[in-house]
Amino acid sequence: MIIVAAAWAYDRFGYRSADWDTVDYDWSECGSGSGAACVIDGDTLMIGDRRIRLTGFDTPERDGACEAERQLASVARYELTRWLNRGPFEMDGGAEPPRDQYGRELRSARRAGEDVADYMVARNLARRSGFDRDWCASES
Repeated sequence: MIIVAAAWAYDRFGYRSADWDTVDYDWSECGSGSGAACVIDGDTLMIGDRRIRLTGFDTPERDGACEAERQLASVARYELTRWLNRGPFEMDGGAEPPRDQYGRELRSARRAGEDVADYMVARNLARRSGFDRDWCASES
C-alpha cells in the first residue's frame, strides 16, 4: 500500500531533484527519420536508446479509446516537439533518475522558469497527473 501511495504522489506531483542538466538537441517525432532525439508522444521522449517520461502531466494516448483522443494525442506530440525545439532547456533527475514500471527515466523539464507540464496543460493538451479526464467524453 505504501508503494502504491508513493507512486501516486510521485505521478501527481512529479519528482523534483536539485540536479538540473541542460539539454539541447534537434527534436523530431519518432519514426519520421528521427535522429538522436525524438518525441514518442505528448509526454515521452527518446534520446538515443534512453526512454524518458516527463512528469507532472499526462497526455492522450496515440492508440486511444476514440478518434478524439487519438487526434488530440497527435496534436500533443506535435506541440511538445515544438516546445523542445525552441532551444536549450533543463531536465532534472541527475545521473540516476527514478524510473517507472516500464523502465523509463522520470524527469521534469523547464525552460526559463516555464515548466513543460504547465505549458501542455495551459493548451488543453494534457491533464495534471492523477486527474481523471475522459478524453473521449465529447464523443458520447
